[in-house]
Amino acid sequence: MSSRLHLKATPLRVLLALSATALVMLPGCGKHQGPGNIEGAALPTTVVETEQARQRGTAQALEVGNDKQILFGDLHVHTTFSPDAFMMSLPVVQGEGAHPPADACDFARYCSGLDFWSINDHAEGLTPQHWQETVDSVRQCNALAGDPDNPDVVAYLGWEWTQVGQTPSDHWGHKNVILRDLDEDSIPARPIAAPSPLIRVLSNKRPPTQRLLLTLANIGETERLFSYNFYQNEILATPACQTGVDTRQLPVDCIETAQDPAELFEKLAQWGHESIVIPHGTTWGAYTPPGSSFDKQLKGAQHDPDRQILLEVFSGHGNSEEYRDWREDGAVCPEASEEYLPCCQRAGQLVRERCADPTSPHCEQLVTEAQTNHLAAGQQGHLSLPWAEPEDWLDCGQCRDCFLPTFNYRPRSSAQYALALTTDQADGDARRFRFGFMASSDNHNARPGTGYKEYARYQMTEAMGIQSRFAYDLLRGEKAVDNGESQAFVATDAVMSNPMLALEAERVASFFFTGGLVAVHSRGRDRDSIWQAMKRREVYGTSGPRILLWFDLLNGPDGELAMGGEADMTGTPRFRVRAAGSLEQEQGCPEHSEQGLSPARLERLCRGECYNPTDQRRPIERIEVVRVRARRPGNLAAAQDDSLAELIEDPWKILPCPADGNGCTVEFDDPEQARSDREHVYYVRAIERATPTVNADSLRCKYDDDGNCEEVDPCWGADFRMPNEEDCLATAEPRAWSSPIYLR
Repeated sequence: MSSRLHLKATPLRVLLALSATALVMLPGCGKHQGPGNIEGAALPTTVVETEQARQRGTAQALEVGNDKQILFGDLHVHTTFSPDAFMMSLPVVQGEGAHPPADACDFARYCSGLDFWSINDHAEGLTPQHWQETVDSVRQCNALAGDPDNPDVVAYLGWEWTQVGQTPSDHWGHKNVILRDLDEDSIPARPIAAPSPLIRVLSNKRPPTQRLLLTLANIGETERLFSYNFYQNEILATPACQTGVDTRQLPVDCIETAQDPAELFEKLAQWGHESIVIPHGTTWGAYTPPGSSFDKQLKGAQHDPDRQILLEVFSGHGNSEEYRDWREDGAVCPEASEEYLPCCQRAGQLVRERCADPTSPHCEQLVTEAQTNHLAAGQQGHLSLPWAEPEDWLDCGQCRDCFLPTFNYRPRSSAQYALALTTDQADGDARRFRFGFMASSDNHNARPGTGYKEYARYQMTEAMGIQSRFAYDLLRGEKAVDNGESQAFVATDAVMSNPMLALEAERVASFFFTGGLVAVHSRGRDRDSIWQAMKRREVYGTSGPRILLWFDLLNGPDGELAMGGEADMTGTPRFRVRAAGSLEQEQGCPEHSEQGLSPARLERLCRGECYNPTDQRRPIERIEVVRVRARRPGNLAAAQDDSLAELIEDPWKILPCPADGNGCTVEFDDPEQARSDREHVYYVRAIERATPTVNADSLRCKYDDDGNCEEVDPCWGADFRMPNEEDCLATAEPRAWSSPIYLR
């Protein structure tokens, strides 16, 4: 019954597309998108001093005994120098137009009020000119920050290494590279990209009919599309660097790639500059193949313990913290359970619902075929049922009980799974990840730190979709007839045909959030002090609000040990947690923002709302302690004897906090640790009082009496499906995740 499926264009669509060829390819159409102009200068010193005084008062009330200050930042920011961000800026997907690097500086300073941020555009889209403009813009942002020893904001240079594999064996995921310094002798000559089929989707190498249809979808607003075409040609005109050559010997004017993390780390070592590498979006199934795990990333040169020291547990793409012991789609279609509905099972259900006799052998054959075809298509399994609508898939593939989870969750790529891993190296030394936990935004509109308020879903998250039904139908192509059967679909077909369908753009729009922040316990506001805090892993992440959090081992062998530390313990460890809620926000923007930017720029960037704190803090409801007992050293096969569900204890303890908003201090110990032959890892979550949050109910399921999702009401990206101003608010409990403390 199976037949090969191709996304076809109707004769009319082909004719219309070809008629647009001359329009798109006209010489001189479009222009280079530059870095933009930074408008605002340093904040008044009283703004920073007031914030520091508030924090000192809270720390003193909680009897914090050190003089470090907590600074908040965003280490995952894209501008429209990134290929996907440029595409998302087009009118056809309700884009706002260009958001270059200069916008990020003004936004961080005057909209979100951050202490530091980094730029992380996708390296495959950074031509030599774009890279130099990025460097110049980041330098300018810092030059405007006032006293370098006490700046209002610190901007770091970096990029994203964006690798996507079609199978778990060749998938390594995405990693941000952050550089400490900005002088010419301390930065690479070029960023280092990963070979990726996605660049073909976002470049002129995609099928001509698909590329040219964008013109029709943007009729009336083609200037931005012409510039997009110009940008694509800039990338394609830049030659690839020679492989197998020391990176320092390569010419400046080429795009350099690293096939896997080992090669990326090798190239960074060749440069010798100070850098930190941060994996992120590890559980995000929009591009992560089913069955992917952290296991192979711990082996040999694929992990650099000196550079890869932080892990992004939360972003605007969701939460990657939590492990679950169910299995997503893989070689065999797993059974459905109360906790999880595999999408291959949902494919079979949809086919069975259309059988004249659901119990017949013929129907069983169709159901089995549907499951098989879905599994074979990997991330694009939904395209094996070309007649199915996004809402037909219900909540398949999702983590039903995770906090703001990533889309199509991959539990073996979670932070908790990584903490439990132990592997032996050839020399007999056991190797483990030693991650500090952080969060950031992954914003693609040059808006660092968007989580300060829950508003403007279409501007402060990635939740955008096709502008009109006409454009949607044009780009989607001919809708398949609902014949109740599945069709074989090869994943590469999807990558090269229609990214809107291949990446489930309409369904994933329900899983975009305003994003998180990284916090550091720093001895100063300057660049090096912040960097040293990150190197110590004395960092934590929040889901957006500026929660204050301290987590310490009280009786370490050398005294108190802060979050991110590691030690050998001979007695019972005792810990203390201190936390204070984020500051309630006033509506609108503070006076310094209104004076620092022109009204038009303030409105375009901030959308009428800025970080505008009062003196009142939100209550911390409770402290949750997570304990992970690491797998014993041994090869992976032997380690499977350890049940991760038993080793990852979440939560291990729940400690209540006063409801008065004055913060929380709790202590706990663990007598079992000293008697165990396993390494123990501890981290805490500070849970704030629930508040309305964008997309907090994601697909907005309606459940039957057995707790199964029977109908969904997605938060669509397309504005012809729902009002553009709809923020899809639902209550969620904001939180902060400490970095772990590692005890042997």
